[in-house]
Amino acid sequence: MEDHIRVQFPRVSPLEDPPQTFGVVEDMQASEGVVDNALLIDIVHPPIIFGAGGPMLKQFDESAASSRKGSQAPTPPRSVVGIGNKVAKPDYSEAKIVLAMVGLPARGKSYLSNKLMRYLKWLEYDVQVFNVGQLRRSRARQKALQSGITEDHTSSYFSHDNVEATKSRDRLAEDSLEMLIQWLKKGGNVGIHDATNSTRSRRAKIEARVAKEKGIHVIFLESVCNDPTVIAANVALKVSSGDPDYKDLPRHVAQRDFIKRIKEYEAVYETITEPHLSYLRITDVGNEVTLSRINGYLQSRIAFYLMNLHVKPRSIFFSRHGESQFNVEGKIGGDSPLSERGLQYARALPELVRRHIGDAPLTVWTSTLQRTIQTAQYLPYPKLTWKSLDELDAGVCDGMTYEEIEQAYPEDFANRDEDKFNYRYRGGESYRDVVVRLEPVIMELERQENILIFGHQAILRCLYAYFLDLPQANLPYIKIPLHTVIKLTPKAYGCDEERYTLPIGAVDTHRPKPNNPQLEVPVAGTAREYFGKHV
Repeated sequence: MEDHIRVQFPRVSPLEDPPQTFGVVEDMQASEGVVDNALLIDIVHPPIIFGAGGPMLKQFDESAASSRKGSQAPTPPRSVVGIGNKVAKPDYSEAKIVLAMVGLPARGKSYLSNKLMRYLKWLEYDVQVFNVGQLRRSRARQKALQSGITEDHTSSYFSHDNVEATKSRDRLAEDSLEMLIQWLKKGGNVGIHDATNSTRSRRAKIEARVAKEKGIHVIFLESVCNDPTVIAANVALKVSSGDPDYKDLPRHVAQRDFIKRIKEYEAVYETITEPHLSYLRITDVGNEVTLSRINGYLQSRIAFYLMNLHVKPRSIFFSRHGESQFNVEGKIGGDSPLSERGLQYARALPELVRRHIGDAPLTVWTSTLQRTIQTAQYLPYPKLTWKSLDELDAGVCDGMTYEEIEQAYPEDFANRDEDKFNYRYRGGESYRDVVVRLEPVIMELERQENILIFGHQAILRCLYAYFLDLPQANLPYIKIPLHTVIKLTPKAYGCDEERYTLPIGAVDTHRPKPNNPQLEVPVAGTAREYFGKHV
């Protein structure tokens, strides 16, 4: 029987002193550390050590400040030629992981897969999900088109007693894994094998195949759900969201068949007990997390992220500060107060927020800059101030207009327009730097329920891109207008979005992409994909 280290995190008010349980975090964060025995963490309520104001996030916040230290130096004279340079993408070429999902149907495997993919892509890892169910449907559709033969994928197909179907499902899983490995060898970083992988024999095959590849490591992620309410909701979503397996079937018939499919898997299901495997077990999406043999930086980063997830209903609200004096004057950066119209927006916000949040609890986050603090001043909710939410640091260009920057530094102005995400102001930041310092904010947002953030244009673009799964190249051109509240409601496979604009005038600070002013940043949908890209 495996040894477990069990750490109980008590429910702690954010105002109380956080528990001093640094050993767990240090084990997870050590770049070369190994969790040899399984580490079991009960998180009935996520621990304050990972929360806003907790020591872990304070440590992250301080470490993230390193990219901003240049702005503390004296401003160089305007005669300086050139204001910055492009920041290279981090070299993740040595990071090669097969993350194999494990779990019964309707236990949140695809939810975890897609959340993890979105997070790692936002951090610029090359990530792809290889879903065996999508491959099965794609090949069945192709077969139907070519031969007119329609395969039966009702519950009997998933019975272990159905020898031919079992062989077919094994081939699909092996083919999907092979596609994943070849994709990793071409430059990918993390390939997620989204399948049940529910027996020791199946996991042994995955382990043996990956072991043949130098530099590729496998970890298993088991999703366990014991909450009948969550399972019922997942089943209902499965049979009501357009799954081709149940096309044209009455809902009650589809639901009955899917429940029978689950029972077929339950008959042979073997939870992970293999002591030599590297794995994470997530129980009830974050209530309990088990870690075993998690090695190195990237695996620890994945584990830490997954520990912070939950599926409670919630909404995240974004708003820029009200119009500021610098906005009116066309200047960037600075710490100017609100304009009169910005103050009108601040006074109108309480009624707008009350209308859309009702009596639900809400916490307000602001940056340390006065324009966000002024915007939130009339709201009767708990407030937290984050240094990490401060606007992108414009370095030597802080307080200048774009016209002044173009006149003083024409070459650099053109270079930034050419590659806005990667361009770093001298003594300041790039959008890429901002993404790095916002990682602890994302961790905390995933832990929390209803949050309203008053931020700045670049900051909210980065956060919005994470939740909507938008590519980094489009990130600097996302429209985040003044005097508008954006409501994001996380769903199983994305976020629903609503925007509420108050009828209070404000300047338009959006700068479209040069040579493509009509660029529309695509918005990801919330519907599940049922057919894969690879056949």
